[in-house]
Amino acid sequence: MSDLDLRLVRCFTVVAEELHFGRAAAALHLAQPSLSRHVRRLEGELGVRLFDRTTQGTRLTEAGEAFLPRAEALLRSAEEATALVRAVAEPSRVVIGFMTGLIVTPAVIALRGQRPDAEVHSRFLGWGELPSALLEHRVDVVVGRLPFPTEGLSVTVLYEEPRVLMMPVTHRLAGKEYVTLDDIADEPVPRFPDEEFSAFWRVDPRPDGTPAPDGPLVKELEDKLELIAAGEAVALAPAGAVAKGLRPDLTTAPIEGVSPIPVVLAIRAGEENRPLLAAFHACAKAHLS
Repeated sequence: MSDLDLRLVRCFTVVAEELHFGRAAAALHLAQPSLSRHVRRLEGELGVRLFDRTTQGTRLTEAGEAFLPRAEALLRSAEEATALVRAVAEPSRVVIGFMTGLIVTPAVIALRGQRPDAEVHSRFLGWGELPSALLEHRVDVVVGRLPFPTEGLSVTVLYEEPRVLMMPVTHRLAGKEYVTLDDIADEPVPRFPDEEFSAFWRVDPRPDGTPAPDGPLVKELEDKLELIAAGEAVALAPAGAVAKGLRPDLTTAPIEGVSPIPVVLAIRAGEENRPLLAAFHACAKAHLS
């Protein structure tokens, strides 16, 4: 007996589901002639015809109908075996990245309680370290604020955080119960190198379509704080990042009419089922939101 090639079995199950070689080829990201060759090869290995292809379409033969549930069970068994061996071999170590003002301690403590055998570490990430810290494997999971590039990542929203207006204590709006975008329509707002990040934090354009007034270009948090304290700009900031206190020459006020910030958990795409990461995901959902 020849060993069955699971890739060919997978091709068969997709064609059986679609009953159309063109749609099945698209789903498998294959050229249709290649898919046809794979199916013929499987039929050759089995010694039976699995499909009848006529002008009316594609249908399973009696042999194909008999083989389909067993093929699906075979693929499930292979997936379960792969997941099991990866779980057994998985290093019992995880590094959790977090950003300014986001407290991950409750979830870290919960994970350590669940997995006393695991090494659980946390690491602060500064501006611009997402998503490179994840993609370069410096951390395994991140609790951070959008926006940041998410290509190659799996992202789950944990909760939403309000934004506040940051300004010098001498500003005309200091002490207000709340402010609006109209109150700062003519106030310069710092710019940032990343366009998406800059547009989000500047609310640019404004809801009425007008551009946000340009402020200085900044690359570091401390530079932004210095500019604001000097009266050269005002800026929106995460409420959590300033909740523990500001430098004495700065103050904040809640801002209305501005969308909150999604606080998310991000991991590398394809690693969602790693047991230690899945366990931290559950801890984060339970203790951080």
